[in-house]
Amino acid sequence: MNPAAYAVLDLDAVQHNLSIVHHYAPNAKVMAVIKANAYGHGLLRIAEALHDVDAFAVARVDEGIRLRKAGFKNRIAVLEGFTCVEELAELLHYQLDSVVHSLTQLEILETTTLKGVCAVWLKLDTGMGRLGFRAKEFSSVYQRLNRCALVKQPFGLMTHFASADDMNDDKTLKQIKLFDETVAGLSGELSMANSAGILGWEQSLRDWVRPGIMLYGVSPFPDSIGRQLGLKPVMELHSKLIAVKQIDAGDTVGYGGSWTCEKTTKLGVVAIGYGDGYPRYAKAGTPVLVNGGRVPLIGRVSMDMITVDLDTQPDAKSGDPATLWGEGLPVEEVALWADTIPYTLVCGVTQRVRLVEKQHSS
Repeated sequence: MNPAAYAVLDLDAVQHNLSIVHHYAPNAKVMAVIKANAYGHGLLRIAEALHDVDAFAVARVDEGIRLRKAGFKNRIAVLEGFTCVEELAELLHYQLDSVVHSLTQLEILETTTLKGVCAVWLKLDTGMGRLGFRAKEFSSVYQRLNRCALVKQPFGLMTHFASADDMNDDKTLKQIKLFDETVAGLSGELSMANSAGILGWEQSLRDWVRPGIMLYGVSPFPDSIGRQLGLKPVMELHSKLIAVKQIDAGDTVGYGGSWTCEKTTKLGVVAIGYGDGYPRYAKAGTPVLVNGGRVPLIGRVSMDMITVDLDTQPDAKSGDPATLWGEGLPVEEVALWADTIPYTLVCGVTQRVRLVEKQHSS
């Protein structure tokens, strides 16, 4: 029996979404981004579902080590790289690739007494303003890395987009232009495109692409849902009604009494809350599915419960199923109601929620 709150994961959808990556970038190698516990879907589970990709990308060294200890042989790139000699030693030991984005890292590579060879990606900051070297210093850094005995040659060259999810913003084109101008004549494989780049900016396709959110069936664009792009959502979040009651006009619901009943209403209590990862900031009116029909959220989201108006579901009773996002209610829509992005919802599902793999009939 499933607990009150559980998420169903369709691993066949992961492979389908990977096929969409190949459709849009048929000539590129794929570095599947599975950082942050594979966007909340389970690191090892998703890595297994994507076992035949060219490489994985994680944010931090410990994520890469976990994959290696689980037996994965794929290339693994650590997007934040290393911060000290000790982490560099772990990268070498577990044969993890490192992104090099700071002078501190460069100095460690030049001065360390560690032995071995490390594959790296040199990062150019073309406008994200976060990690990476500026264009005016890139050539000098490139030459210094070329002289590092510890660095496998040739190394990769990469950048990251700041606004690729906005098709009306020409910043992405400016970033592509700056990247191409800066790396012209330099050896090494190139990588720019994230999910939005793959789906929306064909000009950004190079030797490697780095799909993230699209692998989980979620659109990277704020004005669309995954299915409109040919993607299949991987995660559905479910719970159930644990109480049904009548409230009267003038009654208030939830902490702070922020929602006031205007007429006699059938209220349902669903066993889900911010303790499970449901967004605390979801507004009244946010849709929830009860018995497959839409009902609106009323009152504030609590740690363990939400309340919904069941007037359109007169036969609803305690124990009936509730869907917070899934078939008929895209996570992208819920994110809009909560003034956030779908990334935060799928990444935010907590350990209290059991992850259940969907079983497909043969």
